Amino acid sequence: MKLRVRVNKQTSRVELTGEEPSLKDLIDHIKETVLSSLGLSADTDFSLSLNGSELLSDTGQTLSSCGIVSGDLVCVILPESAAAAAAAASSSSTESQSRQTAAMSSNQQPSSSSRAAQRESEETSEVLDSEPSVPSWEPMLCSEAEEGQAPLSLELLHHDARPSSPSDALMLAGNLLMLETGFTPQGCELKSGEMPVGWRSAGGVYKLQYTHPLCENSLAMVVAVCMGPMLVINATLKVNETVDTVRKLCLNPCSYVTDEWPGESAAAAFKDLSKLSRIFKDQLAYPLIAAAREAMALPVAFGLAALPPELLLRVLRLLDVRSVVRLSAVSRHFHVSTADSSLWRHLYRRDFSDSDSSRSRDTDWKELYRRIYKTRCDLRHLARHRSLPPFHRNPRDIFGPVPVPLHPPLPGIIGGEYDQRPNLPRGLLPRPRYDPIGPLRDHDGRPLADFRRPMGSRPADIRRGFI
Repeated sequence: MKLRVRVNKQTSRVELTGEEPSLKDLIDHIKETVLSSLGLSADTDFSLSLNGSELLSDTGQTLSSCGIVSGDLVCVILPESAAAAAAAASSSSTESQSRQTAAMSSNQQPSSSSRAAQRESEETSEVLDSEPSVPSWEPMLCSEAEEGQAPLSLELLHHDARPSSPSDALMLAGNLLMLETGFTPQGCELKSGEMPVGWRSAGGVYKLQYTHPLCENSLAMVVAVCMGPMLVINATLKVNETVDTVRKLCLNPCSYVTDEWPGESAAAAFKDLSKLSRIFKDQLAYPLIAAAREAMALPVAFGLAALPPELLLRVLRLLDVRSVVRLSAVSRHFHVSTADSSLWRHLYRRDFSDSDSSRSRDTDWKELYRRIYKTRCDLRHLARHRSLPPFHRNPRDIFGPVPVPLHPPLPGIIGGEYDQRPNLPRGLLPRPRYDPIGPLRDHDGRPLADFRRPMGSRPADIRRGFI
């Protein structure tokens, strides 16, 4: 197993013999070869780490059990005193090498072959010393890309295919999204960053063919045509010599491709990759797999229906009762899952306050929920349409409470008693604001002299209603 060992920003290559070398073998090899080259004794204490923070402590494990494979970079963490000594030794050796090089260059002119060898050794040392601690490209999906970012696979496709229009760039992203979903190009094995042969033809027509390991003996064909500013993508499925059009997706390339699409950078050429990934996979890629497995009488491979019963019940507990009832009408599988007694017991105790905590195990929680829910809806309906009983009162009792008007209230009449006597306290008059105009009357039907409406001329301090 070949590994790289870094000590104080200096990288060395080591090779361990044996089929399954252990962590102890690596430590012994570092003590014998690497530490001595840095001017440190073999008794120097140190620790090993893959990322510089988490230490590898169990020396009895094999390197493969620790997650170390051939070509990995292993960091050697020294104590502060040993690290300072190693840094001083490396700086002194570097200075001595530079002095020797200067003396040799002043004494004699090196030949072209020696200069080439020296340049090659310097480049090799620079590569070893400048090993990046974090890789420049990390695995990324299109759904994880933020603005100004793009997966490395999309960068390679964009660089290799060299799109000639925004529709070409959009089809490159569509091909990558099909590959992310698990589809493989049909009929040929492509290298990373290559598009299938003949994927683009004259007239703005694109054709891609795929197979999927979950849908054996099926062929998915994606055909796209430019129709004005839109790119119309049709997905057809061929199962057992039967061709059926499954999905149709219309996309506007300007919504996902910037004006910098002719450049070399896919990160600058694309925008809203996460939205494009969600729309393309939900409306095209996943329905293709589902339709193929349904045509082949295979069980569902993904989605809500593929969850085990215990996980499905945990999801159903988060829904409201309307969504649960609607989901029960989708399929037999969901109808059986939504009829679970523990689910309705949870929904009943969540939505209603039940004072009876001693219910038996044989309680039909779904029927109990339905009955309480119907009772609550009936009470709300009655409360909404309930009217007040007729109110009888003595018209002489002007200090009694005024009844609450019915809803919706009748419109007020301008110039009524409240307009004629605006200074009276609110609620003092026996009739509300919306009563008809007219004087108050006693039990015999005769108008009262106190509150008779003035006729003819009006006093100067009375405010008249403005119409």
